[in-house]
Amino acid sequence: MNSKLVDPFLNRAKTWKEEMIVLRKICLDCGLTEEYKWMHPCYTFQEKNVVLIHQFKNYCALLFHKGVLLKDTNTILIQQTENVQSARQIRFTDLQQIIDLETVLKTYIYEAIEVEKAGLEVQLKPTAEFEIPEEFKKVLDTNSNLKIAFEDLTPGRQRGYLLFFSQAKQSKTRESRIEKCIPAILEGKGLKD
Repeated sequence: MNSKLVDPFLNRAKTWKEEMIVLRKICLDCGLTEEYKWMHPCYTFQEKNVVLIHQFKNYCALLFHKGVLLKDTNTILIQQTENVQSARQIRFTDLQQIIDLETVLKTYIYEAIEVEKAGLEVQLKPTAEFEIPEEFKKVLDTNSNLKIAFEDLTPGRQRGYLLFFSQAKQSKTRESRIEKCIPAILEGKGLKD
């Protein structure tokens, strides 16, 4: 157990504390290793991320990193947004839901462990298939250093920027986002690094 980091996270939780404590116990009961990643409790099998506990305003969730590969026999997995390719969540709005689903949750966790044991990987949509906003194309065409730096980023970092830029509805907002991100791209950093 990585209680040095997870305990303080749970102690300072203002919402969903009891729910996350029960989810933690369920994950640990399944023999996963507790870590603290992305500022949340993360549970791994042989150093592979299996499941993450996180909370939002209206719910807390168990996020399966390769949830798209699970059978979802109970049809409870949710794709967080249309752009999430691999992960799937099970959402909870009260403690009793977790208690009622404990056996099912363990079944999903054990299946996720089997996915890792089998070495299965999610076939992600290639970065080249993501649309590059016109505003960003123009900047890349006029700034060769930026173009090289962007192409040197990992595919995941490239996708992060492309999605962030394209989500803005107005051209002015896209331009502003691009301008703010240029220094980070030139430093080889991702959107959230």
